[in-house]
Amino acid sequence: MFTNNPFAEISASIPSSVMQTYVVVMIFLVVAGTLFEVAHKKSATYFFDNWRKSQSKGSKQVGGGEMAAVAIKTVCLDVLTSAEFCSARRRIAHLLTMYGFVIYAITTAIMVFSPLGSAMTALLWHLGALMICGGGYWFWFFIRADVAAEGNSPFRVMRADLFILSLLASATLALIWSFVQSWGVSTWSNVFFWLYILATTVLFGSVPWSKFAHMFFKPAAAFQKRVAEADGSRDNLPAPADKREVFGSARRLPENY
Repeated sequence: MFTNNPFAEISASIPSSVMQTYVVVMIFLVVAGTLFEVAHKKSATYFFDNWRKSQSKGSKQVGGGEMAAVAIKTVCLDVLTSAEFCSARRRIAHLLTMYGFVIYAITTAIMVFSPLGSAMTALLWHLGALMICGGGYWFWFFIRADVAAEGNSPFRVMRADLFILSLLASATLALIWSFVQSWGVSTWSNVFFWLYILATTVLFGSVPWSKFAHMFFKPAAAFQKRVAEADGSRDNLPAPADKREVFGSARRLPENY
């Protein structure tokens, strides 16, 4: 199962060109959805306006070399290792999901455009899906603030949960589809394949309404924050409250949150 390319098997009934077109359409939906969110919510306008305001309050000028060092630090700490998370288990869950998604997305494109790809690519595809499930379900059932701190049901769903739920559905159904296909049960294999396609379409087609686009905004926000720290403009802001306090109330999150 783990070294078989499920897309090669399905190509017997669905032409590879159709699947390739589908991948291109999903990429287009991500780009279009992100641009729509930027235009609709004016994220870029807010970002650059805030950048200009913070620069005017800075006590020193940040040179090109220091700016490059800040950019590298942002990539290494905020992007690649998610250093903004204070909780170790939240950070691990996030990294599992993030790197799992990157591996899962890239290997999906490789296997669709090269149906006879290597067994290593198929293995990485399954590994990426498993990483998404491990990090995603751990976060959903045990780490979410409204579950860990407020005691709400893990099955309580809001619109903001659309991204993580559709991502989990896509990865989970991908694994089930591959497993059923490896057992040669064609009827159930087709059922889970189309469910997988549905979940994946929701994942990439719901960008304007989910938190998908946040993965592009967060690095920019982290970079701006570090530049503000470097030029001194952040020194004018009040010190952050205790990370365990919830909006100034007496209620606190669990120590291991």
